[in-house]
Amino acid sequence: MMQKSFYNFQNKKNRKSVLKQTHFKSAVLLFSFLSTLCVYALLRNKQSKLKIKMSDYNLNKNTFEKATFGAGCFWCTESIFMELKGVESVFPGYMGGKLKNPTYKEVCSSLSGHAEVVQITYDPSVIAYVELLEVFFLIHDPTTLNRQGADVGSQYRSVIFYHYPYQKEKVDTYTELLSKSGAFENKIVTEITEALEFYRAEKEHLNYYNLNKQQPYCKAIIQPKLEKFRKVFADKTK
Repeated sequence: MMQKSFYNFQNKKNRKSVLKQTHFKSAVLLFSFLSTLCVYALLRNKQSKLKIKMSDYNLNKNTFEKATFGAGCFWCTESIFMELKGVESVFPGYMGGKLKNPTYKEVCSSLSGHAEVVQITYDPSVIAYVELLEVFFLIHDPTTLNRQGADVGSQYRSVIFYHYPYQKEKVDTYTELLSKSGAFENKIVTEITEALEFYRAEKEHLNYYNLNKQQPYCKAIIQPKLEKFRKVFADKTK
């Protein structure tokens, strides 16, 4: 009887210990989410205060335009830009290397010279190029060279490929203002270069997050990032 009571006591003690650990982990995750969300909000607040002229918005055009960004893993970047109003299509792919028709394996080796990018087709009468830049600089760290978090290699570099002369002007102006604003503690190292040939990624990479939401990477990395983006950019999402 005494032995049974002892086991009951131990089981209750163990359950309390597990509950404490679970609550602690939940609190840590919540704190991490809220902290990152605060950083997103602060960065967006700083970006919104940049002295961008209305002429920088180019909202009077009737044709679609392209924008190409590299911000680390293109699975994450694709899922975010797909949510924006005015964005007609987003394709993950490769740009900036020497090999023709590179494969994902070749790009991941860092030997092809390509960056993982997303090519966006957007309606400038709905969303301005500078608004795309705002999102781009918020969803990744433009101060780390050839890496984003645990993803390391030149294929994950921060890069903007401009398609039109006006885009180059807007990028130069925006990055200069952003640097002076003190939004980032470290220097922005984003590569700015003219758009080269774009190679679409293999079929299995298209719309990756929406088709693979139960995959560990999607649940642990993309989903939290996407949720933070939706909260901060609620006014721009579809």
